Amino acid sequence: MSRFASVLLVLLLLVLCGGVVLLASWDLPAPSKAVEKVLPDERFPR
Repeated sequence: MSRFASVLLVLLLLVLCGGVVLLASWDLPAPSKAVEKVLPDERFPR
């Protein structure tokens, strides 16, 4: 493997690991908007 390919592989692994750490530690807030939808009676056969 050439030196350039090795450096590229190491950089790719660092970016991938950094993304995993970012997503694991990022505290995303839950959506707070209430959703209300009226379903027609014709959708539920008796």
